[in-house]
Amino acid sequence: MENQNQLPWEIIKIIEVANSLASSGRSGASTGERIAAAFVLNRMEFLPASYPDAVEAWDRLDDEWQEYVRLIKRDYSHKLVPW
Repeated sequence: MENQNQLPWEIIKIIEVANSLASSGRSGASTGERIAAAFVLNRMEFLPASYPDAVEAWDRLDDEWQEYVRLIKRDYSHKLVPW
Protein backbone atom coordinates (compact mmCIF):
# COMPACT_ATOMS: atom_id res chain seq x y z
CA MET A 1 0.00 0.00 0.00
CA GLU A 2 1.25 3.46 -0.92
CA ASN A 3 2.31 5.72 1.93
CA GLN A 4 0.92 9.22 1.43
CA ASN A 5 3.70 10.62 3.64
CA GLN A 6 6.18 9.72 0.91
CA LEU A 7 4.49 12.07 -1.55
CA PRO A 8 5.88 15.59 -1.89
CA TRP A 9 3.92 18.04 0.27
CA GLU A 10 2.95 19.95 -2.85
CA ILE A 11 1.12 16.94 -4.31
CA ILE A 12 -0.67 16.30 -1.02
CA LYS A 13 -1.68 19.97 -0.80
CA ILE A 14 -2.97 20.14 -4.39
CA ILE A 15 -5.06 16.99 -3.82
CA GLU A 16 -6.47 18.44 -0.56
CA VAL A 17 -7.38 21.70 -2.30
CA ALA A 18 -8.92 19.86 -5.26
CA ASN A 19 -11.05 17.74 -2.93
CA SER A 20 -12.16 20.80 -0.99
CA LEU A 21 -13.12 22.64 -4.18
CA ALA A 22 -14.90 19.59 -5.61
CA SER A 23 -16.92 18.98 -2.46
CA SER A 24 -17.71 22.53 -1.30
CA GLY A 25 -16.65 24.88 -4.09
CA ARG A 26 -14.46 26.73 -1.62
CA SER A 27 -10.91 26.68 -0.35
CA GLY A 28 -8.60 28.97 1.58
CA ALA A 29 -5.73 27.88 -0.66
CA SER A 30 -3.13 30.12 -2.21
CA THR A 31 -3.55 31.29 -5.79
CA GLY A 32 -1.09 28.72 -7.15
CA GLU A 33 -2.63 25.87 -5.17
CA ARG A 34 -6.08 26.80 -6.41
CA ILE A 35 -4.92 27.04 -10.04
CA ALA A 36 -3.21 23.66 -9.81
CA ALA A 37 -6.33 22.11 -8.23
CA ALA A 38 -8.57 23.55 -10.95
CA PHE A 39 -6.40 21.92 -13.61
CA VAL A 40 -6.26 18.61 -11.72
CA LEU A 41 -10.05 18.63 -11.65
CA ASN A 42 -10.31 20.01 -15.20
CA ARG A 43 -12.78 22.55 -13.82
CA MET A 44 -11.83 26.02 -14.91
CA GLU A 45 -14.67 27.57 -12.90
CA PHE A 46 -12.43 27.01 -9.87
CA LEU A 47 -9.70 29.30 -11.19
CA PRO A 48 -9.28 32.45 -9.09
CA ALA A 49 -11.33 35.35 -10.49
CA SER A 50 -8.11 37.20 -11.29
CA TYR A 51 -7.26 34.44 -13.81
CA PRO A 52 -10.28 34.08 -16.10
CA ASP A 53 -8.04 32.83 -18.91
CA ALA A 54 -6.88 29.21 -18.56
CA VAL A 55 -3.64 29.76 -20.48
CA GLU A 56 -2.70 32.72 -18.30
CA ALA A 57 -3.49 30.65 -15.20
CA TRP A 58 -1.40 27.70 -16.45
CA ASP A 59 1.49 30.05 -17.14
CA ARG A 60 1.21 31.35 -13.55
CA LEU A 61 2.37 27.91 -12.36
CA ASP A 62 6.09 27.26 -12.60
CA ASP A 63 7.47 24.16 -14.34
CA GLU A 64 7.61 22.20 -11.09
CA TRP A 65 3.94 22.83 -10.23
CA GLN A 66 2.86 22.09 -13.80
CA GLU A 67 4.61 18.74 -13.43
CA TYR A 68 2.78 18.11 -10.14
CA VAL A 69 -0.52 18.64 -11.97
CA ARG A 70 0.54 16.14 -14.64
CA LEU A 71 1.64 13.58 -12.00
CA ILE A 72 -1.62 13.86 -10.06
CA LYS A 73 -3.70 13.47 -13.21
CA ARG A 74 -1.61 10.50 -14.32
CA ASP A 75 -0.85 8.68 -11.06
CA TYR A 76 -2.99 9.99 -8.22
CA SER A 77 -6.44 10.72 -9.62
CA HIS A 78 -7.76 7.90 -7.41
CA LYS A 79 -7.13 10.22 -4.42
CA LEU A 80 -9.62 12.78 -5.74
CA VAL A 81 -13.23 12.81 -4.62
CA PRO A 82 -15.34 11.14 -7.34
CA TRP A 83 -17.59 14.09 -8.17
